Amino acid sequence: MSKMRYSRRAVLKGGAAAVAASTLPAPMVWAQEIKDITLRQFGTGVSNLNEVGQKVKEDLGFTLEMTALDSDSVTQRAATQPDSFDIADIEYWICKKVWPTGNLQAMDTSKIKNYDKIVGIFRSGKLTPESVIAQGTAPHSVGFVEGPDATSFAAEETGWMTLIPTIYNADTLGIRPDLIGRPIESWAELLNPEFKGKASILDISSIGIMDMAMVCEAMGEIQYADKGNMTKEEIDKTIAIFTEAKQNGQFRAFWKTFDESVNLMASGEVVIQSMWSPAITAVKSRGIPCVYQPLKEGYRSWGGGIGLSKSLSGMELDAAYEYINWYLDGWVGGFLMRQGYYSAVPETSKNYMSENEWGYWFEGKPATGDITSPFGDVLAKAGDVRDGGSFEERMGRVACWNAVMDENQYMVRKWNEFISS
Repeated sequence: MSKMRYSRRAVLKGGAAAVAASTLPAPMVWAQEIKDITLRQFGTGVSNLNEVGQKVKEDLGFTLEMTALDSDSVTQRAATQPDSFDIADIEYWICKKVWPTGNLQAMDTSKIKNYDKIVGIFRSGKLTPESVIAQGTAPHSVGFVEGPDATSFAAEETGWMTLIPTIYNADTLGIRPDLIGRPIESWAELLNPEFKGKASILDISSIGIMDMAMVCEAMGEIQYADKGNMTKEEIDKTIAIFTEAKQNGQFRAFWKTFDESVNLMASGEVVIQSMWSPAITAVKSRGIPCVYQPLKEGYRSWGGGIGLSKSLSGMELDAAYEYINWYLDGWVGGFLMRQGYYSAVPETSKNYMSENEWGYWFEGKPATGDITSPFGDVLAKAGDVRDGGSFEERMGRVACWNAVMDENQYMVRKWNEFISS
């Protein structure tokens, strides 16, 4: 994809234009110039939403072109096609693969208006001072570098971020309670023969292996030193357990996309599976019972953020910072939280949510009236409580983060063998 680059000099060049522009106040000049800017963003379908692009045009004046890809394609594009994007909307585990390529630029936190309000998960790694940092690639561990040209990650806040955090969640298993008919309390249930032919796991190796680890540990089969950084022996044993289950007919399917997971669950072909929050929302919006089941071993979590292309400069870089500040200012956060996600700056999102919505989604309170998705679908009724409870209850029980292991290449090879077995 090609696009024209703009700069203040280019836009204002020419006698009449320059004279006219010189008589305008700086904000008006900016407003005239910025409407000609187009920023190209790509990422997963989780947050690359048309509604966000439309709102950017309304509020900021420039165009945001968004491309939604699956996680593996996002990783490949960020690592190998640096000229094809301006903004990479990626997950933190992907950052671990992409940052060493030099395709992204560090961001100055002094330019981020709400930086001090970003939750501690992304700054110190702790939700509260007493929190224990979960296993895997915790966002803060790849969130900072020593300076604008640094190539390795810093251990603490430095004023230079790899990604500006935007969205995150505590993931668990989705279930069809109407078809299961009994309590589900453990990750181990995914391999329960009771659900033979009606279980599913997602086919994205870096995420799927973490779900596998949660299951194997819950079954008492493996005690990992770090689920997010397995040894070859741990990888072999994990894959072997799931390969045996697969050969015994445990799995109905392996899904890669949001729509696939929704259709499997909505149809009843699958009753328990790896799932994402908006997929649960989508099933519920069809009037079909579906629960994001809290489990006693805790959650597998993920976080995403905005990264900027190394080649972004001038007015376009200024526009990108404007976009980031706008993103954290609350409207997008409210939009995402109505789908079950969390905002990196929750308190600004509160300004764009009703008291009922904030109480239900963030505080874990019973709904006082209908809870609807951003698209108007009714997701919960008065008296209903969010699966897993409040923000603190859910994010405070994260057992591991999506991760990139030291043995990543070996893990991916073993994963592919599992899928093709």
